[in-house]
Amino acid sequence: MDAINKIKSQIKENSIVLYMKGTPTKPSCGFSSKASEILLKCKKKFLYVDVLENPDIRSALPEFSNWPTFPQLWINETLIGGCSIIVKMFESGELQKLINNTDKQ
Repeated sequence: MDAINKIKSQIKENSIVLYMKGTPTKPSCGFSSKASEILLKCKKKFLYVDVLENPDIRSALPEFSNWPTFPQLWINETLIGGCSIIVKMFESGELQKLINNTDKQ
């Protein structure tokens, strides 16, 4: 499966997907660390994809999403954004509302 189809499949099959550098327990950058920390606080299962371990996704996702950086958070097949957007939405309570309305898992 090519990278774009893999990305489409991950996003379609999982309500919440975080493309990040590293893992939630061992993040490889501060932005990915903060984003995964916030998602863990929301207490809803999510798929994470370590783009450092998946170079095909790392190179294809920015073009697919039209978003150049990582992390990238997708909820219900919609790109939410990166770390600063995740933080702002979490602080306002908007992120929790979105996450509570996920339709899969």
